[in-house]
Amino acid sequence: MQNTKAYVMLVCATLFWAGNFAVGKLAFFSNIPPMTLVFFRWSLVWLILLPFTFNEVIRHKKIILENLPLLFFLALTSVGLFNSFTYLSLVHTQVINASLFNTAIPAIIILLCFLFKIEKTNKYQIVGLIISVLGILSIITRLNLEIIYSLNFNKGDLIMIGGVISWGLYSAFLKRKKFDLPLLTLVQILCTFGLIFIFPQFMYEFAQGQRIEINENLFYILIFLALFPSIGSYYCWAGAVSIIGANRAGIFLSLIPLFSTLMAIFFYNEQFQFFHLIGAILIILGLFLSNKEIKNA
Repeated sequence: MQNTKAYVMLVCATLFWAGNFAVGKLAFFSNIPPMTLVFFRWSLVWLILLPFTFNEVIRHKKIILENLPLLFFLALTSVGLFNSFTYLSLVHTQVINASLFNTAIPAIIILLCFLFKIEKTNKYQIVGLIISVLGILSIITRLNLEIIYSLNFNKGDLIMIGGVISWGLYSAFLKRKKFDLPLLTLVQILCTFGLIFIFPQFMYEFAQGQRIEINENLFYILIFLALFPSIGSYYCWAGAVSIIGANRAGIFLSLIPLFSTLMAIFFYNEQFQFFHLIGAILIILGLFLSNKEIKNA
């Protein structure tokens, strides 16, 4: 019964994360500037979490102050850069592309952990990393040599790669240090520091004359992004991992590009093309190889 509960929570978490890409694209069609969307999304998350985390933040003040530089870095790479890159990329590229790139994040984490000497890397992980990178290149180039020769890459694809690297840095350095903090409290701290980085970007868009129209559509978009991908997914993921463990839970991350692709096809009439298939196969094969040695170790 507990396992069933965990599986339901994992499906919900991946569905919510997939919805982040689809709704991010809807925001673009609704003429909501990307940095403005990031700012209002996390401001709303901050307000929602405040009553539940305020006392915990005060109680763990010493831990927070001792780890201030690292917490600022984690906030910059996760709440700040990753979200900014994601919504900015969706202005220029497909939902399918952005979600498939995110599938390669575990491989990027392996590379970054190796480069920063956070964890040792084995031969399976190296081969898996190379195959995953080939998968990313398949999507970026659309398996078209002319794109390589002319370096005429899609701007949104390149921006999303920046997002993938940002989240990889966040995950790698989060592995290095274990915080004795409740999950929602950590999210609130990262949200607080992240808003410090996001605010100047929001002000830049505002100064450039990019405004949002306050309407019902904006309200629904912000409520969804704040409650589901930002809070609901973290809650479901943490709850499921506590029941069945991180290794078994990690398999469910492959559902994110599946759900995102279905949403993109259904809502935006995007086409799942041959290069998407090849890229997805290579990335997932790379992830399988990367985890093979870990499980046998």
